[in-house]
Amino acid sequence: MTANTQIQFTGFLPQDFDVFTIPGLEARMSELIERVRPKLTELGTQLAPHLSVLCGEEMFPHVAKHARRTINPPNDTWVAWANNKRGYKAHPHFQVGMFESHLFIIFAVIYESDNKKIFAKHLDEHLKEVRKTIPAHFFWSLDHMKPEGTLHSEMDQEAFRTIIQKLEKVQKSEVLCGLRIERDDPILANGDQLLATIEQTFEQLLPLYKLAF
Repeated sequence: MTANTQIQFTGFLPQDFDVFTIPGLEARMSELIERVRPKLTELGTQLAPHLSVLCGEEMFPHVAKHARRTINPPNDTWVAWANNKRGYKAHPHFQVGMFESHLFIIFAVIYESDNKKIFAKHLDEHLKEVRKTIPAHFFWSLDHMKPEGTLHSEMDQEAFRTIIQKLEKVQKSEVLCGLRIERDDPILANGDQLLATIEQTFEQLLPLYKLAF
């Protein structure tokens, strides 16, 4: 798709977040596919070139399909970018996604990735630098299924030691870090501003991505 034919990304509206209040798998998925997925697909397409340049390798977008779900409707959805065309879960990756309460822009190494121990080792070695360079208002999480997280400004040495030890020893461990934007923040409805914020956030998260290899 060329720049001339590219659909303009217009951002997210409160109705997009309200999708997660719809009861029932079929009804929620129908609205999610119609309302939210096209925006995530467009984000994936538009941001892939920027991320590819940033990471120094081709980054491929993957929009969540929630195909394995048979009963429970999803509480969040996302687009992820990884250096693998076939999938992202087994690889360090970037995500933009949403829960009912907020949009998230993150770097992640989740439980399916063999890079957990590599990231733990390098995080341990570069912890002083990481604590200094990650913005104070970013958050850390050990579970991609939960919307909660801990602000970077509130992460002490012991909190990072917990992350490192879990990544080293617990098979199902994972780590996420990034920016949370509340659903009522006006920046979400401004496509150009949101795209610029996502690009800036990815640049700030790039050192973490590099620690995963």
